[in-house]
Amino acid sequence: MTRSITTIDPTTGQPLATYEGWDQTGINQAVDAAHAAAKVWGQQALEVRTNAARRLAEHLRAQKDRFARLITSEMGKPLGEAAGEMEKSAVTALYYADNAPHLLADEKVDIEGAAAWVSYEPIGLVLAVMPWNFPVWQVMRFALPAIVSGNGILLKHSPNVTGCALALQQLFEEAGLPKHLLTTLLIAESEVPAEIERLIADDRIAAVTLTGSNRAGAAVGSAAGRASKKSVLELGGSDAFVVLDDANVPAAAEAAVKARFQNAGQSCVCAKRFIVSEKVAAEFTQRFVEGTRALSVGDPTAASTRMGPMARSDLRDALQRQIDQSVAAGGKLLIGGRARQGDGFYFEPTIIANAQPGMAVFDEETFGPVAAITVARDDGHAIELANATAFGLSLSIWTASAEHGVRVAKQITSGAAFINAITASDARVPFGGTKKSGYGRELAAAGVREFSNIRTYWAALAS
Repeated sequence: MTRSITTIDPTTGQPLATYEGWDQTGINQAVDAAHAAAKVWGQQALEVRTNAARRLAEHLRAQKDRFARLITSEMGKPLGEAAGEMEKSAVTALYYADNAPHLLADEKVDIEGAAAWVSYEPIGLVLAVMPWNFPVWQVMRFALPAIVSGNGILLKHSPNVTGCALALQQLFEEAGLPKHLLTTLLIAESEVPAEIERLIADDRIAAVTLTGSNRAGAAVGSAAGRASKKSVLELGGSDAFVVLDDANVPAAAEAAVKARFQNAGQSCVCAKRFIVSEKVAAEFTQRFVEGTRALSVGDPTAASTRMGPMARSDLRDALQRQIDQSVAAGGKLLIGGRARQGDGFYFEPTIIANAQPGMAVFDEETFGPVAAITVARDDGHAIELANATAFGLSLSIWTASAEHGVRVAKQITSGAAFINAITASDARVPFGGTKKSGYGRELAAAGVREFSNIRTYWAALAS
């Protein structure tokens, strides 16, 4: 049987490179090597691990341009956005280099008659199943805290960014980290479900993390449960961008364009449902459409391009279905709505008004450049609409008063709430979701401790 993995240029639809997937013997050998490397790494002093994070930051910055070209070639985002992934990863590496000593420090506990403390210790080899939409950042936001906390990484990346996955493994080694500490697995797509389940059950694997679809998350989470292993799942999102009646409408509309169409809308944490007070709905909609129409869509290597192609043809087809079904159900197409003719997987930036619960663009995660606008009668109605989703990743609220925004946010379920700001991930604050958006947290103190053995020590004092 063939196990080949072929990457595709999303600007042309033509093959980029082909890699040979491994059989079980090759996979087992890789797991053996990674498990051994993780065991040795976990015995290293924290200072050794934080110094490694500093070197990773240096190499991420030094290789920014090379990686940006690779990211763009494999998944299609503009070069500037691709370079931004590298810088964000470098900043995060430095955050952990600077802060791990206190985030992972022993915590003394005052107990009469005993010396007691809590330690954060390595757990071993962590299996990471990662997506294609941020080929470097998605990996590094998990990998950096995992490495600093003393663990090893077995990386199963998305097949369409196989070149990025192998380049990351090389970058780790070039930064002086032990060989096999980050190991990329090459598994043919048809064999991935069975192999991931087998690996989760393997005693050499200590835990698993996945960023991806709800279907994949359900499979990984259930397999981890059967194996009694820790799992962290960062799944889909249908984030609400709520514009209240006292909002600065021009600022909100300008932010909305970036919030929805960055990375061609291919992000779990992109704003997707725009819930707007009827008092300002007409102005917001007009400005949002004007800003969207001004987007430069085309060659992602051109400096003027704001939006490149979608990453794959199947994703483009799925988005077309969601749009068509929503318009047929009463949604009003304001701009876009179709794939662009010609080579590649380009799709027009799209806005649909009159989106309602029950429509695909409201109920489902839309992983591409389409925005759904829904008008709310008042704050209570906006809260009801924002909560009318199976997802709960993040939330963005626009208002003249931060206090007003926080009052509204407290009544909407999400993993994060941003007031007068676009949702973002940042090393200094935890990132993760609620409901069908998953569980567990990445980044900040929570991220470096998720894959630590939080161990209690209790030493009774001599009487």
